[in-house]
Amino acid sequence: MIRPVRREDLEGLLALLRWTDQEEDRKALTPEARDPEGLAEELEDGLVLVREGRVEGYVGLYPFWDGAVLEGPLAYRKEDLLPLLESALSAARSRGYGRVYAFPNEKNADLQAALERAGFVALFTTYYFVKPPEGLDYEPPEGVVIRKGFPGAALYREVYQKSEDTWGLRLRWSDEELEEHFQDPGIALFVAYENGRAVGMAEVEKEDHEATLAYLGVVPEARGKGIGRALLAKAADWARRKGARLLRVRAHDHEKEAVDLYKRLGFTLEEGVVTYLKEIAAR
Repeated sequence: MIRPVRREDLEGLLALLRWTDQEEDRKALTPEARDPEGLAEELEDGLVLVREGRVEGYVGLYPFWDGAVLEGPLAYRKEDLLPLLESALSAARSRGYGRVYAFPNEKNADLQAALERAGFVALFTTYYFVKPPEGLDYEPPEGVVIRKGFPGAALYREVYQKSEDTWGLRLRWSDEELEEHFQDPGIALFVAYENGRAVGMAEVEKEDHEATLAYLGVVPEARGKGIGRALLAKAADWARRKGARLLRVRAHDHEKEAVDLYKRLGFTLEEGVVTYLKEIAAR
């Protein structure tokens, strides 16, 4: 039986989440909490598959960008993945979502097969790399200056768009939201200027002892000069000075130059995540 999640399901759902965490080929986007109280606070909506009183599957559906995103689905048995997907898609249609996204680990072949059977299409794979922030000491090329600080909403959007980041969710933020975001002391933005013109940006965010390069982009006409590497170096140095012990970066599979750069600089591949999309007709 597939039904909405209840508080009595939390322990069974936690067991399923911990089982999922054990192997790369089971992983997908999931709730972050791994304790009953945290999970109860995090779960606003979701469906569980219950068989003989035991939670054996889960799928969540939440608003995302221009549609909705799935948590999971997760299931002990691969044959339960498709029914969970169908239930989530039915809920998406009833709520008027036109698009549904899913993010399985690239090694999760069972979930990818179920998604494709349900009509999802793979868009691209995002690779996540990690490395201590030390040892990334690269100066900008001649004629390029890198400055720390938010340059204003208009210039920020211009560079973001010219860097061809089609998944730039920040482009939807208001000027006030952008200003507030970059006032956070745990966030730093570095902008590269070539002969006075903004040509690239790097945004780094620190939480506890880890830092994430949330964005790194260089406009097409300025690539191949070492500007991206110099921006990365500035972000890594800031993270190190702030006490980060690990720096996490990412690149899509079509960004071969970025993937090759991270490998050359000593980053280790942590995981690959496939972005799937299904266009649906609302009822």
